[in-house]
Amino acid sequence: MRLVARLLGFLGISWLLLAAGCYEVPVTGRSAISMVSDKEVAKQSLAAFEALKKKYPRSRNKDMQARVQRVGERLAKVVFWDVPDADWEFVVFEVPQQINAFAMAGGKVGVFSGLFKIIQNDDQLASVLAHEIGHVAARHVHERLSQDMAIQGGGLLVGGIMAGSGAGGLTSQAVIDAYGLSTGITAVGFDRKKEKEADHIGLMYMARAGYDPEESVKVIENLENASAGQPLPPAWLSTHPSNPERILQLMDLMPKALAARRQSSQVQEHTLVK
Repeated sequence: MRLVARLLGFLGISWLLLAAGCYEVPVTGRSAISMVSDKEVAKQSLAAFEALKKKYPRSRNKDMQARVQRVGERLAKVVFWDVPDADWEFVVFEVPQQINAFAMAGGKVGVFSGLFKIIQNDDQLASVLAHEIGHVAARHVHERLSQDMAIQGGGLLVGGIMAGSGAGGLTSQAVIDAYGLSTGITAVGFDRKKEKEADHIGLMYMARAGYDPEESVKVIENLENASAGQPLPPAWLSTHPSNPERILQLMDLMPKALAARRQSSQVQEHTLVK
């Protein structure tokens, strides 16, 4: 009887921890679990972002910085309720060989200057930034940290206790690892399902901000052209879905995104920058 009671107690505590960490992902409505503190993740993300600013040079290209700032601020307005308490900061790093961008909890967004090799206008830039902000809104890094802590703690229950008490020490390095930025400037993506979810969320965010969602497809086509001739891993080995797979999902969601853009209060203010 004592064994049964202890087992029921263990299961009860586990259920309470799971229930406390459950949340609904914006836009997609997926149920997810986070066992880490939002404030702690934001705090360590800020520390990680400051470290990256010291490590990599900031671009002196005023036009690039102005475009990222302009588009980023407009997106920030439509994600306000999904990313509360964000102190938005948009930085362009002078890394011309890197076609990439990232966003961190707390509203910290980095763009590598190489991204502009495939970006032709503000709408396409909005597609990339909205995708990265989508990761933040969905709290994908929280999920990854929770999984890592659960594994290190020997199980989800222990992981939950670690996250709640601060034991195990969530550090800025752990956050950098979770964002996939620990192996240099090349950001490693989240798993394929989360990348597709960020595509979905980002498409709706850019549409709500008044940007043309159809430009999101062109970004992937531009990326495909830029990587032509370069060896790529098979789709099942890649953290990102294949480009055709991403395009198909975007096209399926396009009618809904176009409708959201038509309803956007910002669409009349939108100025296409070539």
